[in-house]
Amino acid sequence: MTSADIESAGQHIYARLERELSPHLLYHSLYHTRDDVVPAAIRLATAAGLGQEEWLILVTAAMYHDAGFLLTYAQHEQGSIHIAREALPTFGYSPEQVANVIDVIAATRMPQKPNGFLQELICDADLNMLGRDDFMQLNRLLLQETRHFSNQPITEGNWYHEQTKFLEGHHFFTRVAHEFLSAGKARNLGRMRSTLASLNGSEEKMK
Repeated sequence: MTSADIESAGQHIYARLERELSPHLLYHSLYHTRDDVVPAAIRLATAAGLGQEEWLILVTAAMYHDAGFLLTYAQHEQGSIHIAREALPTFGYSPEQVANVIDVIAATRMPQKPNGFLQELICDADLNMLGRDDFMQLNRLLLQETRHFSNQPITEGNWYHEQTKFLEGHHFFTRVAHEFLSAGKARNLGRMRSTLASLNGSEEKMK
């Protein structure tokens, strides 16, 4: 394996995200990548006892998993793969390492269908916010972002109905994510249900 410079690879993509991302990406922002998914990936990798090479692949994939938003909103994962394929060799990543990073990035496509432990870890890291205390605030940002890019009039009632269904059907793939995040996710599901019930009650009163 070559000596991949993950620190420089991360600095490169963070600088591009900060400089070039649309200001309308309220959820899929630099914060989401640098301060949310990458730390979650590191935490899960450490808890899972990953070796150095697996750690490198996972964390690099976390750094680049949403880089495709620099190019497109829909099907952004393909853009992320393109950017990673172009950038990583310049930071000493071998062809095999680049291919492995790309495979892990591809696993973040929704609906998640990971194949292998690293792909399961990136999926859990990408959605770690489901189990966090700031979930409701982040979900609100995602609603605003989705409204802008979909050009569709999404009502709060429809949004929270679909988000509640998503939480009810979601499961973390790895034991470490389940241990860290499932209790918080259950609390957030309760908050979602309460919000949805409140919205439904308000709509009934308006009839």
